[in-house]
Order: sequence, then structure tokens, then C-alpha cells
Amino acid sequence: MRKALIWQAQADVFGGLKSSSKKILSAAADGEKVRSPRVHLSPGTQLVREWNGRRHLINVTETGFELDGREYASLTAVARHITGANWSGPRFFGLTSAKSKAA
Repeated sequence: MRKALIWQAQADVFGGLKSSSKKILSAAADGEKVRSPRVHLSPGTQLVREWNGRRHLINVTETGFELDGREYASLTAVARHITGANWSGPRFFGLTSAKSKAA
């Protein structure tokens, strides 16, 4: 109960949950499968990742992602190409965190 009261006091001062968070929580409470929100990157954005001593520069395009002049449909495909292993693309590029996945 104490934690709930503290949370409510903070929500009163700083604002409560965003409507998108409320929708996700409501869906989960109803037993629906809830997916993580997608990461939105605007065309022209550049992502940089160093892997095994090599720097990779990824350009966000209108249709996907470009690396070394080659087009990829998803960040996961780019991460797979760079590492040779199955990675979550957003996580590989630091756009999500392990902590946010657990919460």
C-alpha cells in the first residue's frame, strides 16, 4: 500500500502514465498479447555502432536501412549482417535496453 501511495503522490506532482502506457497495461490486464512499441526513426537519421573493432554507419532511408551501399528491411537484418548472429536490431543499436524489456 505504501508504494501505491508514494506512486500516486509522484503522479500528482509529475503527471501520471501516458495514454499509450495505459492502453498497453489495459490490454495486458485483459490477457491480450502485448508487443513492445516500435522504434520510429526518421529518414536521414544515422546510427553508428562499433563491432569487433570496426565502425558501422547505418543510414535510415524511406524504405529501410542502408549499410555499405546495401539496403536492409530492418535493423535486425543489419545487426545479423554485422554480427552473423540473431540480435534484436533496436537493442543491438542501443535503442532499447534490457531493463525496459524486463519492466
